[in-house]
Amino acid sequence: MAARPSPRRPSLVERSRPLSAKRVLTDRADALPALAEAFREHGFEGASLATLSKATGLGKGSLYNFFPGGKAEMMDAVLAEIDDWFATTIFVPLERASDPASAITTMIEDVTAYFQSGGRVCLVGWLGLGASGDVFAVRISGYFSRWISALAHCLEASAIPSPLALRLAEDTVAGIQGAIVLARALGEDAAFVRIVRRLEGILLDAVACHGRFDA
Repeated sequence: MAARPSPRRPSLVERSRPLSAKRVLTDRADALPALAEAFREHGFEGASLATLSKATGLGKGSLYNFFPGGKAEMMDAVLAEIDDWFATTIFVPLERASDPASAITTMIEDVTAYFQSGGRVCLVGWLGLGASGDVFAVRISGYFSRWISALAHCLEASAIPSPLALRLAEDTVAGIQGAIVLARALGEDAAFVRIVRRLEGILLDAVACHGRFDA
C-alpha cells in the first residue's frame, strides 16, 4: 500500500486569504499574514475593525476572541511574527556566519524577496514614522538594532574594524529602507534592486579588502 503523502504546508500568500468559517475558532496564527497586509495597506490608524475583519474573513467578535486587546494586540502579534521571520532568516545567519561574503549575498537575496523588490512596505519602518509607533517603540527599536548589530558582527568576522563595520551596517539598513520608499514612489522595482545591489557591492568590497589584508 502506497504511503500517504504528508500534507502540504500553505504558502504565505495562501495564508493571507480570508479564513473559512470552519477554521475560525482555531486559526489565530493564520490570521496574522492577512492582518499584516491590511496594516501595510491602511496603516495602524487607518485599518478599522471592519477592514481587518474583511481581510481575515473573521467576524469582529472572533477577532476580539483571538485578540482581546484589540488592534494593538493584533499589531503586536504581527510584529512578533515579523521579528521571528527576520531572526530566523536574516539575523541569526549573519550572527553565525562562517563565510561573511556568502552571508551578505544571502541577506540581500532574502531581503529582496521579502520586500518584493520594493513593492512591499516595511511595516516596522512605516509604523515607526507615525504617532502610533510610540506604542510599539521597543519592538521597532529592537528590530532595527538587531539587524544593524547582526550585520556589523558579520562584517567584523572578516576582520573589518568595529567602527567601520557598524557604519557600513547602519548605511546598509538605512539604504534598504530608503530603497523601499523610492521604489514605491517611482513605481519602479528596478530602483530597489539597483540600490540594494550597490549596497551589496560595497559590503563585499569591504570584506574582500580587509580579508586580504588580514591574511
